[in-house]
Amino acid sequence: MSRPGQGVMMPVNGLGFPPQNVARVVVWEWLNEHSRWRPYTATVCHHIENVLKEDARGSVVLGQVDAQLVPYIIDLQSMHQFRQDTGTMRPVRRNFYDPSSAPGKGIVWEWENDGGAWTAYDMDICITIQNAYEKQHPWLDLSSLGFCYLIYFNSMSQMNRQTRRRRRLRRRLDLAYPLTVGSIPKSQSWPVGASSGQPCSCQQCLLVNSTRAASNAILASQRPMCPHPVCTASPPAPPGAVWGWELSRAFSSLPSHADPAPPDKPVSRPPPLRGTPAQSGGWTQDLWGLPQNEGSSSCALFSPLRVPALPVKNLNGTGPVHPALAGMTGILLCAAGLPVCLTRAPKPILHPPPVSKSDVKPVPGVPGVCRKTKKKHLKKSKNPEDVVRRYMQKVKNPPDEDCTICMERLVTASGYEGVLRHKGVRPELVGRLGRCGHMYHLLCLVAMYSNGNKDGSLQCPTCKAIYGEKTGTQPPGKMEFHLIPHSLPGFADTQTIRIVYDIPTGIQGPEHPNPGKKFTARGFPRHCYLPNNEKGRKVLRLLVTAWERRLIFTIGTSNTTGESDTVVWNEIHHKTEFGSNLTGHGYPDASYLDNVLAELTAQGVSEAAAKA
Repeated sequence: MSRPGQGVMMPVNGLGFPPQNVARVVVWEWLNEHSRWRPYTATVCHHIENVLKEDARGSVVLGQVDAQLVPYIIDLQSMHQFRQDTGTMRPVRRNFYDPSSAPGKGIVWEWENDGGAWTAYDMDICITIQNAYEKQHPWLDLSSLGFCYLIYFNSMSQMNRQTRRRRRLRRRLDLAYPLTVGSIPKSQSWPVGASSGQPCSCQQCLLVNSTRAASNAILASQRPMCPHPVCTASPPAPPGAVWGWELSRAFSSLPSHADPAPPDKPVSRPPPLRGTPAQSGGWTQDLWGLPQNEGSSSCALFSPLRVPALPVKNLNGTGPVHPALAGMTGILLCAAGLPVCLTRAPKPILHPPPVSKSDVKPVPGVPGVCRKTKKKHLKKSKNPEDVVRRYMQKVKNPPDEDCTICMERLVTASGYEGVLRHKGVRPELVGRLGRCGHMYHLLCLVAMYSNGNKDGSLQCPTCKAIYGEKTGTQPPGKMEFHLIPHSLPGFADTQTIRIVYDIPTGIQGPEHPNPGKKFTARGFPRHCYLPNNEKGRKVLRLLVTAWERRLIFTIGTSNTTGESDTVVWNEIHHKTEFGSNLTGHGYPDASYLDNVLAELTAQGVSEAAAKA
């Protein structure tokens, strides 16, 4: 059944810090690689809050309450999550919401990913969806939150406004998030404080202490270095060092054949991040959180003659040391008090050496050197019903199965009955797409087409088969391509095809997410590279076709920066790194040309389709 009321575009509610001494729901969140704050489950948040009450400077072992989070530890002092097997560190925060919001009621909204698993929305999105649901809105536009999605409550689905792809979503009742009352710190991280008492020497505490110290050491690396009171300052670190510290601890049992440093070379040490003032014969903690006896002298503790050099290098995955192995090695070395040297990863080679104009040649077999696209000319609007009927065959006796657009049974009326009214389209009509054979309500396909680019083409939401010629929403711009006399890694005997895309900033048109609003174009002109062989030239010809159909770029939200209303790639991958493959966007990559041909085919761009 359809839900009464009007669709809505809603702002984010419930964020920030309410007035003091008011009950608030506490949600712990971690920052992912796309700069989005992802919530922990309510069970994990209760566990963190319990540990926080006992020791505000302690560490939280997440695996104690969630088997999937066994590798993770949260250090409450530095407010970082640490993964023990890889050494990856991510910021965490303690966020607060209104008790009447979704987390206070234990309501979780989730979407189904490609693997069939359910993924929770970010907490601000979850609260927005729940607010619209409670007000009985039939649909919700998430563009105000920077996402190009529409939520349909009658079919419990999410639709991408650009690709028209639908995913199922669900509303689940779970444990309510913890409540807190009272004043809260303005900052969500606690200052590093002094620890009291003699530290525990069990293996678990040693591991936790070394983990906590690892996060503190990273924070300390961002502060100015201070020499140890006993020693003079050391020379600057070499350019390859990514962290600005040397961590060392001497043991009398270390091998004597370790490479010694010159006896007159001074050694520096940053000030300790925690620890009590030294007491005679008492215990304190060094930079890595391990107890050491203050009775020993500074010179003996930090003598370079007793510390072997055990560097861990190339943590970006391109060198001989795997990142997971490097992370585990770093933890073990830290727990043993040995020095860890993390070196700077090599920089990617994005561009070839300079090329003179006389050395730039046209690409053989590809006419011209430039293609321009202008603003999309609005053709006379095609009747959505006529477009859908062109590709469908009527089914008199449909099977008793779900329509994957509205999630209603095919033997019943479409879920868009009462939401979308279209003359001549009865809500119970069912059709079969001619080439792939998938069946849907005719009204559902009309609704899907009306929400898309309306270019006369139709794409099956199940198998992605394209009927007609698909076009995109790429803004106006210019594409140039030519040969340069340099070779890509892995293609030593061939020259290189360089493609240059240039799109200026402008105003969004009626086919874009926010018509009339300005869009940005970051990072242009963008340079991309292909080998000048038979398959590379084939890819170029198809890329030219995709450019002319406005399929290379679109306007949306950047996965890298989170910026909305900006020009982004549109599911056709390009190689933007010329002389290396440190970012995954370069060469050598033996499967890239085949992969990009498959991506072009998925967009309806292929030599077979061009000949048809």
